[in-house]
Amino acid sequence: MNKITVSAPGKLMLLGEHAVVYNHPCLVTAVDQRMRATVETLPRLEFQLEAEDVKVTGYKKPFSELGVGDIPKGAKFVEIAVKNLLERSRNKFGTTWKTGIRVITKSEFSSQFGFGSSSASTVCTIKAISELLKLKLSNKEIFDIAFKTVLDIQGKGSGFDVAAAVYGGTLYFVTGGKVIEPLEISTLPLLVGYSGIKADTVTLINKVKEAFKGKEKRLEEIYKQIASLVEKARTALLIKDWKEFGKLMNQNQEYLRELGVSIPKLDDMINISLSKGAYGAKLSGAGGGDCMIVVCPKDKELLVKAGISQVGGQVIGVKTNAEGVKVEK
Repeated sequence: MNKITVSAPGKLMLLGEHAVVYNHPCLVTAVDQRMRATVETLPRLEFQLEAEDVKVTGYKKPFSELGVGDIPKGAKFVEIAVKNLLERSRNKFGTTWKTGIRVITKSEFSSQFGFGSSSASTVCTIKAISELLKLKLSNKEIFDIAFKTVLDIQGKGSGFDVAAAVYGGTLYFVTGGKVIEPLEISTLPLLVGYSGIKADTVTLINKVKEAFKGKEKRLEEIYKQIASLVEKARTALLIKDWKEFGKLMNQNQEYLRELGVSIPKLDDMINISLSKGAYGAKLSGAGGGDCMIVVCPKDKELLVKAGISQVGGQVIGVKTNAEGVKVEK
């Protein structure tokens, strides 16, 4: 076998964003829009990448230069993932690769939605190379290498998006993968609205830190309160108490507003959803734009969707609780 295709899902944060960066739990679900990576071996020790979705074509460099020099933004995650995996192979297995690697990525979802395309492409690449070169990496090993890659590039992160890409389903997750617990649920009645505004996670994490200089005690209180909501929401999720789950989402959103990461557009989408009969609505992810999520009764779905569109949001059709990283037949 010298060629393989692997896919991994995107993610949506349910509760716990921002707090999860600082050793608190969160709830995250995988979404059925997927990233695909086709990996093939090359006769020379070279890394090649084709990623048209992020305007990277004809990109190549020798293995000896991986991670060195000016790397295009769209190539960073895949290149550093290959570098980290190459080092792991040497250190753990004492093996050196005898072949080069060509990676072709293709995304089903727009990177603008904040569904975690960088993490999904990282996980796809590591899984595909692991299968192709028979490295026999476990899910946790794939998670560890992918999370290291994210930290190498961003300097910050919690790893929940990496975990969603690897394990799929709906997860109870604690920073850095200290706990990765798949939750046994069959359905999750979620609507997703996109604000039309692209946001940057690291910028928002730093913005919160800056805004709470001198008020660190209050910031830690907020994170503890969010962690408490996550624990309650986990219970509500498992017994399908959507009314209670929605209430906890609303409380989480209040804390996110206090953190300063909600914006008027997201607030409008959230408020109109609640006025149309939703149980709960909140932003999903770092904030500053990207997506919001809604839990509502089946008979209110059309009203809520119309409301989101009415205030300029875009309803995105995604299925939650999607399967994790897998080899495509």
